This record gives sequence, structure tokens and C-alpha cells, in this order.
Amino acid sequence: MDDAVKLRQLSYIHEVSRRGLNVTAAADALYTSQPGVSKQIRMLEEELGVDIFVRNGKHLSEVTPAGKRILEYTDRLLNEVENIRNIAEEFRDTDRGDLSIATTHTQARYALPPVIQRFKGRFPRVSLHLHQGSPPQIAKMAAEGQADFAIATEALEHFEQLVMLPCYHWNRCVLIKPDHPLAQVSRLTLKELAEFPIITYTFGFTGRSKLDQAFAASGLRPDVVLTAVDADVIKTYVRLGLGVGIIADMAYDEKTDADLVCLKADHLFEQSTTHIGFRRGLFLRGFMYEFMQTFAPHLTRELVDSVASIPDHEERAAKTRALIDEMHTL
Repeated sequence: MDDAVKLRQLSYIHEVSRRGLNVTAAADALYTSQPGVSKQIRMLEEELGVDIFVRNGKHLSEVTPAGKRILEYTDRLLNEVENIRNIAEEFRDTDRGDLSIATTHTQARYALPPVIQRFKGRFPRVSLHLHQGSPPQIAKMAAEGQADFAIATEALEHFEQLVMLPCYHWNRCVLIKPDHPLAQVSRLTLKELAEFPIITYTFGFTGRSKLDQAFAASGLRPDVVLTAVDADVIKTYVRLGLGVGIIADMAYDEKTDADLVCLKADHLFEQSTTHIGFRRGLFLRGFMYEFMQTFAPHLTRELVDSVASIPDHEERAAKTRALIDEMHTL
């Protein structure tokens, strides 16, 4: 059995594990047949002399203890194979390739368009792929190698495999209809805000945790009547008079949202920080460094490499916090 077949077998068990032991879903993702995947997994198990999966009839029910260890090394091996391809491409064709970014709707809709426009102007032969999801989904995609970068405000810190770098700070604003009682308030307070129904982001999205923390610290219980992941949806329901909208300030546009009153709220809530994360050990091509610095100018190649070279997760997290503190002083 040649090495290419063995590598394919490893990719099969990796994908089956990633798909929750659903062989059919793995076969679809790999553009092959379910019987072919099952056969190759059996052949690999026979050659290794151990079962990787526990079977319940024709179905896989769980991963064996040996399988867990094998899958750990398989994940590393497949990541290194991808790095080898990236290294070859970097030396063969420096400005051609693929860049996959997993991010939230807010980042994709409001923060990234000018960045991507500038980046594509400089690297027209790099194909960009945007994947939207919740912060945990985004972080998981980057940690598992399905995306090169994860860009989000929440959840990235929970994945130890990720190198996290702070990009920019942002805060919130309050949107109301012109005839709303709060339109007459000169400097909004949390107490005044809590007296009205609130429409804001779904928990876990777009810095929602900072909002909840601010109300809780003041002993207030906001009446959140509607949540959404999309600021434009929040604006729609504010226009319908269903409540007061709290959104990321970057999502307010003076022209398109001229029918709404925007109240500053940066004195009410702690700043949030958007991060970019990538899997530790990922070979970063030149255009990947360029994308990060286009998004956040302080993320130089030297800074990125210095953080990525820290092997311990806690030490990397401490370095990230120090960078956030430095950004606060700028």
C-alpha cells in the first residue's frame, strides 16, 4: 500500500471524526462514496492492528482510545501537509493563492469591505472566501483548519490552538425613532435605557457580553424583547417602534439611517476588542501577513511572529492582553 493511499486514509478518518462520525457526510465533503470511505477506514485499521472507531451495526458510534490518539497525530500531520503545500506555493507564486476567512455578519458587512477592497487591489490573484457564523463556529473553523483566519469579538479566547491578535476597539450606540422620549435626553444613562424595551444582538455575538455586564454591574435588568445577529435587522424593528436598538457604532450610517436618532453610548459600556485568530503552527504566506496588517496596521510581521512563537497558551493570552492595553493608550 503506497504512502498516498495512507495519506488519503488519514484524511478520511479525520473528516469522519470532524463530521460527528457521519460517514455519508464525510464522503460528501470529500467528493467520494460512502462505501469507499468505509472500506479505506477498514483497511487502515487492519494495517494498524487496532480499531479507530467503535461500530454499532453498520454505523460508527464512538472513537476508541487508540483512535483518539491516532486522530490527534493525524490532525497534526494533515496540518503539516497543508503547510508544505503553502510553502511550495509561496516560493512558486508569491501573489496567487486562497485565503479563507471565517467571521460574523457585523465584521463581514461593516468592518471588512474597505479592507478587502484594498487587499484585492494589491493581490488580485488571491481568491478570498468568506464564511459567516457564530463566534464559536468561527473559532472552531480556524482551529480545525477549515479557515485560515477567524475574525470576531467573542469566543476566540476559548480555543487554545488559536493565536489571537487584537485588531481594533469599538463601542456601541443607541438607535431610536425621532419621536421617542429618549430623543430629548442630552446624556443617556443606563437607568433611562433600562426603562424601555431593548432590541440588540443575540447573546454570544458582537460584544453582547459587555452590554449584559454593564447592566448587571448597575443592578439593572434590561427588558430585551428581540435579539438578532444582524444590525440591519435590529434597525428594522426599531423603525417599527418595537424598542430601542443597541448596535455596534460601526453599523450606524448617517445617510442610510438618517431616519433614526443615534445616541452615543460609549460612556455606558466598556469597549470591546475585535481579534483575528489563526491556528498555531499555520504557515503564513506573505499575503496573509499583508491582509492582517491591512486590517490592523499595528500587526506587523514581526509582532505576529513574536506572538505565534509563544508555545504556552496562557503566555500567549497574557501577551494578547498586554497588546490590548497598549492599544488603549494609543
